[in-house]
Amino acid sequence: MNRTVKRSLLVVSTAAVFAAMPSPADGKSHVVKSGDTLYRIANTYQMSVAELKSLNKLSSDTIRVNQVLTVGGDVKVTPSAPAVLSAKEYIVVSGDSLSRIAQKEKVTVLQLKEWNKLTGDVIFVGQKLQIGQQTSVQPAPKPVTQPKPNPPAATSDYTVKSGDSLSKIALNHGVTVQQIRQWNALSGDLIFTGQKLKLNAAQPSQPSQPAPAPAPKPTPPTPALAVYKVQPGDSLSKIAVQYGLTIKELMDLNQLSTTIIFVNQELKVKAGAANEQVKPVPPTAADMTYTVKSGDSLSKIAIQFNVTVSNLRQWNQLSSDSIRIGQTLVLKGGSPSGPVQTVTPAPTTNVVAAASQLMGIPYVWGGASLSGFDCSGFIHYVYNLAGKKLPRVTAEGYYDRSFYVDQPKAGDLVFFEGTYKRGISHVGIYIGNNQMIHAAEQGGVMISSLDTSYWKKHFSSFKRLY
Repeated sequence: MNRTVKRSLLVVSTAAVFAAMPSPADGKSHVVKSGDTLYRIANTYQMSVAELKSLNKLSSDTIRVNQVLTVGGDVKVTPSAPAVLSAKEYIVVSGDSLSRIAQKEKVTVLQLKEWNKLTGDVIFVGQKLQIGQQTSVQPAPKPVTQPKPNPPAATSDYTVKSGDSLSKIALNHGVTVQQIRQWNALSGDLIFTGQKLKLNAAQPSQPSQPAPAPAPKPTPPTPALAVYKVQPGDSLSKIAVQYGLTIKELMDLNQLSTTIIFVNQELKVKAGAANEQVKPVPPTAADMTYTVKSGDSLSKIAIQFNVTVSNLRQWNQLSSDSIRIGQTLVLKGGSPSGPVQTVTPAPTTNVVAAASQLMGIPYVWGGASLSGFDCSGFIHYVYNLAGKKLPRVTAEGYYDRSFYVDQPKAGDLVFFEGTYKRGISHVGIYIGNNQMIHAAEQGGVMISSLDTSYWKKHFSSFKRLY
């Protein structure tokens, strides 16, 4: 008799425990299961992540298994709806990055991180990534409710932090890159740590009568396109200038989310500009040869003889910009142009602005003038142009005249070691967004990403001049 009573009590108490547990399908609460994320739970209950965090007073995206979350009461999740697996698997290969995989699979980097629970951008060869996620049959739509009146539009200021970019700021504040440019009169994507940006909230809709629609503007004709294959030493800025485009236009044309490009990558460019720049010149009686001297580069020789770098490569069957002293180059129809003409840079107190005026000037070993720079000569010229008097020393000399910084600002120096000799061997100017401007042996004055494998391998430190 006692055993029967105990068994009955056990059954009743167990049932009571299960009855007390909130059910995810009751539309009021959800018990976190293994594999759940705020994004997945919010999607299930037709909420935004912000609404779910606000409802549960969450200050971060971290949740734990068996945690009970309050959800909206308007949606009922149908337990019988079968799951549909739309995900596929991708195995990381050598040379891959999250941005490159996202571009290839036509998704965003944020989605890749969400689907694979990644907290950073680091991936490794052989790693398996999930492209897509499990989705379920859509529940019945929420009843339509009257929207609350919007507050009047406001203007707020944002101070740029290290690692920021226009696209990142736009995404975080629910606006577009074009709007930020327009509100701040920006002509490009370059921003600096500590810079203040205006972020205007969107105008609320008014109940007044809509204005008559303006007459549609005629659609401009779509320009003819050609394909350009990236060569060693290329950068987006260099290719954009060569084909008469801005960096933004070149990125939009190729749906790029980053300025990182790869050798042999194919990019869409304007066909007209490409033909004018690389059209072969027929042989003439004025054909000549030129013997490479110390300090020469293809860009310097091209300017000297009124031809293009592409012409020189084509005429001499070169696959890169590398040339050697004593090498003989064919010049078809070229003629010496006398001293190289350069535009005098405008004085400025901003180091990055001063450096940006020198883009494209060729690399010359030991150079510290507008005829050509090496890495330390470039630092000397830029800082003096910006009103900061510096002696002309080597990269090691500037390393000894500066102190370490953990959070670099635009205008700080970035040092590298072991590029062509032991110890400190190269220096550039940090411009924000993990990029630097420097005088490179292949390409002259250019902008490079510190995320590339070469610069990561040789990185030494960020420093600031005393």
